[in-house]
Amino acid sequence: MAIQDGVQRIGEPVRRWARHQKKAYTNGEPRPLGGDLGAMGVYASLVAGGAAAVRASGRQLPERIPFGDAALLTVATFRLARRIAKDPVTAPFRAPFVRFEGPSGHAEVAEEVREHGGVKHAVGELLTCPFCLAQWVGTAFVFGYVTAPRATRLAALTMTTVAGSDVLQFVYDAIQNGALAPGEPEAGVES
Repeated sequence: MAIQDGVQRIGEPVRRWARHQKKAYTNGEPRPLGGDLGAMGVYASLVAGGAAAVRASGRQLPERIPFGDAALLTVATFRLARRIAKDPVTAPFRAPFVRFEGPSGHAEVAEEVREHGGVKHAVGELLTCPFCLAQWVGTAFVFGYVTAPRATRLAALTMTTVAGSDVLQFVYDAIQNGALAPGEPEAGVES
């Protein structure tokens, strides 16, 4: 019982300080600082666990990553993070945390976080933010590259190919919509 009393005695000033910091930061808005802290803890734990597993396996970290592999992983990270965050097909993963608002550009959806404050809010923000997800996806690709480079290159090539296809789809749509057609002369300018 003495240990529990000691933990409570030490913990109460920390909790009071955290409540004060949250109130000062949020300015009355329902921000999920505890949930964000939890997400950072999960991320840090996964990275630490992955690093420990790599070390225990005896694998050597690469001295450097060739530019082609770095570019491949970068484009794949972009495409997969965007796929998770914005694609209509991946909506079932986001649905417990967000509400559909409508389409958002070509083959993407706009969604709003359903609950404000807490863990569900933090997860909803993470799942709808391709910039936030890129950290997680990029880390997974890097760990994959270190532990299974061939398989990771193949997975990254798939997502990079999809990203290239997306670019070509937009180019095709632009051509179909007259992007290459001669434009109308501006007012007061003779051809």
